[in-house]
Amino acid sequence: MSEQKKVTFIITRQQTADSQPYEEKFVLDYRPNMNVISALMEIRRNPVNAEGKKTTPVAWDMNCLEEVCGACSMVINGKPQQSCTALIDKLQQPIRLAPMATFPVVRDLIVDRSRMFDSLKRIKAWIPIDGTYDLGPGPRMPERKRQWAYELSKCMTCGVCLEACPNVNSKSNFIGPAFLSLVRLYNAHPTGAMNKDERLETLMDEGGIADCGNSQNCVQVCPKGIPLTTSIAAMNRATNIQMFKNFFGSDHMVD
Repeated sequence: MSEQKKVTFIITRQQTADSQPYEEKFVLDYRPNMNVISALMEIRRNPVNAEGKKTTPVAWDMNCLEEVCGACSMVINGKPQQSCTALIDKLQQPIRLAPMATFPVVRDLIVDRSRMFDSLKRIKAWIPIDGTYDLGPGPRMPERKRQWAYELSKCMTCGVCLEACPNVNSKSNFIGPAFLSLVRLYNAHPTGAMNKDERLETLMDEGGIADCGNSQNCVQVCPKGIPLTTSIAAMNRATNIQMFKNFFGSDHMVD
């Protein structure tokens, strides 16, 4: 009987946020339809490295396992992506797993994505409808507009586009491509447009759209295929119009 096929992983690990990272190798038995998450689960069940030494289980984030929540983002063979949909059969061995470098490491493959959630607050990523129930139904979006808005709404705040963007790093305040696209989404909503100027002002501030280098890495790695570069172009136009409105004064502050 031929020897069973093996799968080799080299995982960048870090015990605490302040400790030094190191690499640890693991060798697992291959199973059909195996993905990175199932491999990490196997290591967690039996945390023994390639040298046969007992080690600590690898820590990582996951939730839905259906590429919906965005929690399991990591760098796999140098590419940021969702580990739940990363199939072993499509990855070159040894498979290297590392945390996303854009965010502070908490432990092993877990990172602190507070930067993203702070950005959601900056752009007011919500529709302000609290307390308006008595006003009745709000305006309806035309179906054609709703269809493309739905594509933008697929963003799951996974952080992959920020990891791929060369302008998002520890020395930059750039808000990142996901949030430029989300401003377009919320400003397109008939009720969300009430805060349109405020969101555009945020993009015109420090760390806003002016810091985008147009590398287009974001659109290539987005797991949901969101047209990020199209949104960035639309927001460039919108912020330019907003700038002229600001310059010419209050008489021109209406659409």
